[in-house]
Amino acid sequence: MDSQENVLNNEAQLEETNQQPVAEEVVKQEENVVTPEPAAEEQSATEEPAAEEPVVEEPAAVVEEPAAEEPQEEEPAAEEEATEETASKKVYATKKEVIERIKELAHGDESPTKEEVDLLKTTFYKLHFAEREAAQKAYLEAGGDPEKYTILPDEDEEVFKAEMGVVKEKRAKMFLEQEAEKQENLKKKLDIIEKIKGMVTSPEEANKNYQEFKKLQQEWKEIRLVPAEKANELWRNYQLYVEQFYDLLKLNSEAREYDFKKNLEIKNRLCEAAEKLADEPDVISAFHQLQKLHQEYRETGPVAKDLREEIWTRFKAASTVINKKHQQHFDNLRSKEEENLARKTELCEKVEAIAKEENKGAGDWERHTKQIIDLQAEWKTIGFAPQKMNVKIFERFRAACDDFFGRKAEFFKDMKAKFAENADKKRALIEQAKALQDSTEWKSTSDKLIALQKEWKTIGMVPKRLGDQLWNEFLGACNKFFEARNAANQGTRTAERDNLQKKREIIAQLKALAEEAGENLQENVQQLVDEYQGIGHVPFKEKDKIFKEYHEVLDKLYKDLNISTARRRLDNFKSNIKNMAERGGDVLDNERARLMRRYEGLKQEIQTYENNLGFLNASSKKGNSLIDEMNRKVQKLKDDCELVRQKIKAIDAENAEES
Repeated sequence: MDSQENVLNNEAQLEETNQQPVAEEVVKQEENVVTPEPAAEEQSATEEPAAEEPVVEEPAAVVEEPAAEEPQEEEPAAEEEATEETASKKVYATKKEVIERIKELAHGDESPTKEEVDLLKTTFYKLHFAEREAAQKAYLEAGGDPEKYTILPDEDEEVFKAEMGVVKEKRAKMFLEQEAEKQENLKKKLDIIEKIKGMVTSPEEANKNYQEFKKLQQEWKEIRLVPAEKANELWRNYQLYVEQFYDLLKLNSEAREYDFKKNLEIKNRLCEAAEKLADEPDVISAFHQLQKLHQEYRETGPVAKDLREEIWTRFKAASTVINKKHQQHFDNLRSKEEENLARKTELCEKVEAIAKEENKGAGDWERHTKQIIDLQAEWKTIGFAPQKMNVKIFERFRAACDDFFGRKAEFFKDMKAKFAENADKKRALIEQAKALQDSTEWKSTSDKLIALQKEWKTIGMVPKRLGDQLWNEFLGACNKFFEARNAANQGTRTAERDNLQKKREIIAQLKALAEEAGENLQENVQQLVDEYQGIGHVPFKEKDKIFKEYHEVLDKLYKDLNISTARRRLDNFKSNIKNMAERGGDVLDNERARLMRRYEGLKQEIQTYENNLGFLNASSKKGNSLIDEMNRKVQKLKDDCELVRQKIKAIDAENAEES
């Protein structure tokens, strides 16, 4: 009975086969699993990408989605299965993890795929360049000379390249083995076709040969890979002689109905499984599961003729849903890659624009450096561009960055040389000051030292630590002379008493003016202030008292007259100059030196604020508010700077008068 049922079952298969022509895409799916040629894909697997300054990540190839063929109308067709698996989604955080994985592929039984090998290579060099960039940045921030920086050998890179070579050889061997297997499978299938062809030519032996025929069919199913260019023709010949063999069989109606029922149950189960795949979140996994369902559907015998169209339509509808989601997945991937290309192109244009801007000083270079580093950080957040453009867009970005940083290094090299030149000039002035510090020719030596101080101000900057050292050495030589000069020039007490009386008379006049209001009050006050400031020293014991009395009445007048604080501070300072001079010439000189340091410090602070203004975004509300505040701060600093300058001028005038 079993033998009879098998014969009937195959007659039913013949009928369904006549209703459903063979779909070429299914043949490809079953027979043509393409193995990529390792020679092309791994040609540069062990080569290190060249990069003088690894400022950004190394580009990696984007995995191409598998091409899909449209299903035939009558055959339960899934799209052609991808020739290669999608690259691993695993993220490797360290080079050690990458090396461990490449060793597993090199020495394990697992067959490495092109996508995973490419991902490992790209990830390794991305981490490799990031480490190299960090080391270089740390070296430069520590004050290292860019010209002397060298890239140290990386042992991890040598290990990676060696293991990658083993993987390459392994894939090449695997490719050759698969090609040999395909040729052997082709020969086996041709032998099967010839055997079935021989059965077809012997109609009287059809039933007798049936079990042998079923055995040949099973052998055919178990043989997988064949050369792609032979697959379609091979399948058509096989199907032709299978159909001719079935034509020779006489099947029992009752057994056929039993076979139809059993096949219907199987195909209903396959339809349900295909419909459930619509809920599978992993589109790629769903697509590959669908391929297996199609294979099983093809291998299942026919159903009753009146149900064939219905069951096939149901299965095809479920397949269409998965195929569309699969295609949409890769459409979205392509769209995202194009979007990434547009974003990366925009970043290239921004870096190129920054690189073209003029840099007038170190502040401009640092401001533009920060902008480029921010763009590099943004670049790293963007995914891959299309494969054909991914390397090109990266090379464009890196070229613009390299151009900027190369010119920056040249600028700071020149600035370092300028610092050295300025330091030599200041050392020469120090030697001249030291040669004069023991002189007793008070007038001529004072003039010479003042001239040296003025010349000092004309020399450019040097590094702060060295600048402080040189300034202290220069100031010490000047102070030694002025202290000796002041000790030798003690004023007479009679002149000081006369000066005290004159100042008291002026204070009395100021008090009188404070009690009355006149049209020329401000002019009268200013005239008395000028007279007061023109008077010389007073006795040391009286100077604080007269100073306090004078400023009390002057503060009241200034308040009433609404005279600016800056002018009052300057007037107060001018009034205090003679009091400071009474303590000795070194007091004034020390004060002048202190004011000079304050003056230079204010100028530097103003420059810093003005440079920082360039970092703010004037288009934002917050940015505008901060800019206004910083502008007010700069103006205040400029006012303070002018006040200090006037004080220095007043001291110089006093020194000239004494000399």
